[in-house]
Amino acid sequence: MKSTNPATNKLLKEFREHSPDEIVEIINHAHEEWLQWKTTPFHLRRELMLNAARVLRNRKTALAQLMTLEMGKIIRESEAEVDKCAWVCEYYSENAETLLHDEVIESDASKSFVAFEPLGLVLAVMPWNFPLWQVFRFAAPALMAGNGGLLKHASNVPGCALAIEDIFRDAGFPENLFRTLLISSGVVEPVIDHPFVKAVTLTGSEYAGSQVASAAGRQIKKSLLELGGSDPFIVLDDADLDLAASTAVNARMLNQGQSCIAAKRFIVQESVLETFTNRVAEALHKLKVGDPMDPATNIGPLARPDLVDDIDRQVKESIRLGAILITGGVRYDREGCYYQPTILTNVKAGMPAYSEETFGPMLAIIPVSSEEEAVRVANDSQFGLGGCVWTKDNDRGENIARQVESGAVFVNGMTKSDPRLPFGGIKKSGYGRELGSFGIREFVNIKTIWIA
Repeated sequence: MKSTNPATNKLLKEFREHSPDEIVEIINHAHEEWLQWKTTPFHLRRELMLNAARVLRNRKTALAQLMTLEMGKIIRESEAEVDKCAWVCEYYSENAETLLHDEVIESDASKSFVAFEPLGLVLAVMPWNFPLWQVFRFAAPALMAGNGGLLKHASNVPGCALAIEDIFRDAGFPENLFRTLLISSGVVEPVIDHPFVKAVTLTGSEYAGSQVASAAGRQIKKSLLELGGSDPFIVLDDADLDLAASTAVNARMLNQGQSCIAAKRFIVQESVLETFTNRVAEALHKLKVGDPMDPATNIGPLARPDLVDDIDRQVKESIRLGAILITGGVRYDREGCYYQPTILTNVKAGMPAYSEETFGPMLAIIPVSSEEEAVRVANDSQFGLGGCVWTKDNDRGENIARQVESGAVFVNGMTKSDPRLPFGGIKKSGYGRELGSFGIREFVNIKTIWIA
């Protein structure tokens, strides 16, 4: 297992994968810890989770540099990611007990209520694009609910995976309650099959999600999937175009466009199409592409060479099918996994830029003639993760938001995740919810207790 710097394509470090015997030993030890942890009072869990938040903040510089080295995220975004991880730890430390408090329900009993009890060990199969946040948004609620955690992280961020294990251990959590498994994708199914593993959560590709869900289904185990997205960014004819255009660039170029909830399909009414496109192009040209460790850099490298190949194919094939290239559209002639920020317009159904998830710095602009067509195009996707609507009329925006088929829609704001709000998708974007009250209840036994 190798850690490679995508800004230079140079090897950082090699890691030895865990053997089958070591995997079983880790699972067994984690289960033993969980048997004690599940009875730990909330006030003690709270104290440890607050410790984890403090460890994150104290190590922000080192953790941010590690993320930037392993997957190319610009350093400012890496630092912000560490802060967000601390925030989710603080949120659940403060709210978990209330969110999981017994819920009294009137019935024919003298007393009837619902209790929320931990399941056991939860396996998390996580991606590389937000190497800390994706894990902590699962781990903070899961551990506060009384579960244990096993992490199978992406193979290109093993350093981040081990750093997360250290954070929980150094915060005072039981030594084996949260463990990282350095394993390949081919070893995930045997881990799911282990009787001590009670559930699995995955953030990743459709294919990976289908494989994990199938394995969990065969064992009758709960699964949660957060998969791809092709989020619509709807610009109506009464939108604040300056705000919409500046937000569009941020919404697409965050993390070099490598985000499931990045805006990917820019659905723009024809009456404002030219103005919006010009303003986006102007903003894009001001961005600095370069060394992700440089605080002045706006766009760094993609995480791996194959990701550059993928976005280049999608751009070229879309142009061949009639999309118009406004800017970019080529690889940089430089060391590392860099691709020029790109704008395509005249994007239509049947083009990769329209129908596929695009994971890179490319905006696909789709002209529409009306509000009704904007909704139809937004819903003409196999994905349904997030989206946003831009209009000066909030009532109009809410009406559109209610019609868009996705797990979240933001009106006059960039789609984002927030510890207080549920996060997840529909259609091929997955099922289940993370974060908020819904997220912490995904991996608990919702137990009815009835007393005559």
